[in-house]
Parts: sequence; C-alpha cells; structure tokens
Amino acid sequence: MIRTSKTKALTRVLLAAGAVALVPAAARAEAPRTDVLNLSASATTEVPRDLLQLRFSTTREGKDATAVQNELKQALDAALAEARKVAKPGQVELQAGNLSVYPRYGNGKSSSSAPQITGWQGSVELLVQGRDMESISRLSGRIQTLSIANVGYGLSREAREKAEGDVVSQAISAYKAKAATYAQQFGYTNYRIGEVSVNADQPQLMMAAAPRFKAMAASADEALPVESGKATVTVNVSGNVVMTR
Repeated sequence: MIRTSKTKALTRVLLAAGAVALVPAAARAEAPRTDVLNLSASATTEVPRDLLQLRFSTTREGKDATAVQNELKQALDAALAEARKVAKPGQVELQAGNLSVYPRYGNGKSSSSAPQITGWQGSVELLVQGRDMESISRLSGRIQTLSIANVGYGLSREAREKAEGDVVSQAISAYKAKAATYAQQFGYTNYRIGEVSVNADQPQLMMAAAPRFKAMAASADEALPVESGKATVTVNVSGNVVMTR
C-alpha cells in the first residue's frame, strides 16, 4: 500500500491526539489516594512469669578421652536420676544434651611437627524447666554432680495466650478510636476498615546472673530463691482505613 503525504500527516495527528488523551488517564491512575489513612495501635499488660528454667553443667578433664567421657556421663546420669523424681509433663521437663569431649594441646611439638595432645577436657549440660517452680528450685540442692550454670524466668504458652486474649480487645478498640478521631480531624464523618494485621510480641526469657547461684546448693533441703518478676505482653494492630464522608 502506498501512503500519501496526507495519509502520513493524518496518522501523526491521530497518534498525537491519542497520546494527549492518555496522559490525563495515566495521571489519574498514579495520583495517590487522600482518603486512606495508615494506622497502628497497641495495648500492653504485665503478668507474672510462671516458667522457671535451670541449666546445670559440669566439666571434667584427664589424660584419657574415654575416661573423661565416662565421668561426664556418670555425673549426668546421677543428676537425671534425681531430676526424674519430680519430672511431670508441662510442670517439670528435662532435656539432656551438649556432652562434648575435646583435646587439650600443649606447647611441645611431635616429630611430625603437629601440636601434641596433652589431655582431654569436656562438659555436659542438663536443662530443667517448667511451671512447678517449687520442685525445680529444690533440685538446686538435690543435684550434687552438676552445678547451676544459669537461671531463666519466662512465660508459659498458656499464660501468654491468656494474656494476649485479655489485651487484644483493648488494642483493637484503641485502633478504632484512633481511626474515628483522625478521620474527623481530616474532615471526614466516618471510616471503613481496610487491611489490618494483629500480632503479639513474644516475651523473652529473662536470664539471671549465674555467679549469684553457683554456691547456693549448701544442702539437699535448700531451695533456690525464686524471683520471677513480671513479663510484658503487647498486642499490636496495624493497617489502614478508608475515610468516608
């Protein structure tokens, strides 16, 4: 097909007119909305920590790796035998682990120029945790083969979920109150809830200084003093609302 100069000129005019027509539409599509408000609100409560965690440990060293390992195993077995007397699912739970033995090197050199092993040392741990704080605290005096490495206080899942259930309505109410107030201040009469997310902060385990407890096990009847304190549970609500007239 042969295009005349008039046809080409008409095509350029139509293309230009189309481009002009598309500009306002694109501008309208990219223009930010002025009726959407991003919001966040939270509510907090404090609840007593109801979870006690004791981490016991000990170390051994010697010339023979097998002997060191056997000593560690005997120490752990004796501690487990005592801890199992009070073990109860959810109340007193036990977790043994981290039994490790590794070589100790001296300054001398062998004929192969490799560092010489002068002995062996190792460590073992036992973790005891649960909500029966009284039974767990008494293990500090009854377990004689391991010593307390650290103490932690936390919040059980049951206590945390109950606290979240108690405070979530407060967080949502605070979110709605903010939406109503801000919408009115922007000149709107009402609002409509848009996308919203609700989440809760996870309370961290509070660790106590280990040196405070290392010399506590004076007798089998002496219990570790328990000072659990309180944990903070926070529920956060965030999202956006559409303000309406």
